[in-house]
Amino acid sequence: MGDTNFLDGPISDELAELIADRFRTLAEPTRLRLLDTLRDGPASVGELQERIGSSQQNVSKHLGILHRAGLISRRKEGTSSVYAIADESVFALCEQVCGSVQRQLDGVGALLAS
Repeated sequence: MGDTNFLDGPISDELAELIADRFRTLAEPTRLRLLDTLRDGPASVGELQERIGSSQQNVSKHLGILHRAGLISRRKEGTSSVYAIADESVFALCEQVCGSVQRQLDGVGALLAS
């Protein structure tokens, strides 16, 4: 078989809460853009700020949330913090959701074109 089904039985209240927390963490456009940018490799706050076009304060806030959730790592380089993806599995989830959303948009676009 190879694939592990996380629903081998009813999920516990604790697991349901942890899963919901993960979805809440990802349910913010700035965080999704930060994760997408970090897919290209590690970056400092300043680099991320420039790439996504947001304020340093906003970027730092969202990086802190992603870090506490265990999705990204942080290391010091001199006076800067450099962030990187810590949990690559987040991309599988994002690809599945993004693909579904893209198919919906394509379907709406086809309806509007006809």
